[in-house]
Amino acid sequence: MDKTMTRQLVLDALKQAMQRYRPLAGLIHHSDRGSQYASHEYQQALKDYGILASMSRKGNCYDNACMESFFGTLKHELIYGNRFRTRNQARQAIFEYIEIFYNRIRLHSALGYMSPVEFELAFRLAA
Repeated sequence: MDKTMTRQLVLDALKQAMQRYRPLAGLIHHSDRGSQYASHEYQQALKDYGILASMSRKGNCYDNACMESFFGTLKHELIYGNRFRTRNQARQAIFEYIEIFYNRIRLHSALGYMSPVEFELAFRLAA
């Protein structure tokens, strides 16, 4: 999280995700057409990691419906009911919501009423 969305921010996030999760071959990375994702440097990083890039069509929010849904849920369940005094407070609350509640506790109907962590574990064990 940062004050602005820069190429370096998304490059750092990609690197962190790759080190943390070590995804299986065949990963598809879907994003919107933001300049940071379309940059030569970011696209090259995806290629270097062996990731296939996928981008939404111009002006079509439905291509990224799952992320739009996530952000709607985040706002409804966390943001709208709280007032944060500092950016750091907001950052910590969002981190805890995603890493502790959303990914580990919250059940998702699209995942057969499992948490994302449970679903990923089941997927990896089946692979």
